[in-house]
Amino acid sequence: MAKNNVYKMIFAKVYPLLIAKAEKKGRTKEEVDEIIRWQTGYSQEALQEHIKKETDYETFFTESPQPNPSRNLIKGVVCGIRVENIEEPIMREIRYLDKMIDELAKGKTMDKILRK
Repeated sequence: MAKNNVYKMIFAKVYPLLIAKAEKKGRTKEEVDEIIRWQTGYSQEALQEHIKKETDYETFFTESPQPNPSRNLIKGVVCGIRVENIEEPIMREIRYLDKMIDELAKGKTMDKILRK
């Protein structure tokens, strides 16, 4: 099966778009970073290194040092697809991140976004 083109997107090019979406709604880069670190287990330094190296999405999520087990609690629709029904692991991770950034932009509290 051919790999999805989204997997080869450079995370460093998507990252500013995630921040812009959050900031447009009065949220912060720090909150976006916290969401990414929560989901993946990356430290802030490791996150910045992936941005600097221009890691693609597939590698970024595949190399996640400690994916948060609570990310499986993320439910809902992104791009017309229920995230909990996505079978392909990398696409599910991408959509988890999309969903949490959507929640951030909609004004949800960080506790709710991080499933605390």
